[in-house]
Amino acid sequence: MKNCGCGASMITKILVIIGGINWGLVGLGGLMGKSLNVVHMILGSIPMLENIIYLLVGIAAVMMIFGCKCGKCKTCMAGGMNQPKM
Repeated sequence: MKNCGCGASMITKILVIIGGINWGLVGLGGLMGKSLNVVHMILGSIPMLENIIYLLVGIAAVMMIFGCKCGKCKTCMAGGMNQPKM
């Protein structure tokens, strides 16, 4: 995996990873008859903040589908960060 792109792109990746792990734990907890929703465990007493986290993870997933259109990410996707300078 290339280590380039803008800050928003990196935050998007982190949020999608967090969301994926949380959904995996929710599924595992369902099979075990337990609640393993980590976001709810941490923020369950603040439902508004919990819902904001879920919304941000969803927005991050949509952003990953369409990709970032900033110049830094376009250069990265084109291989510009890995090419030697002349």
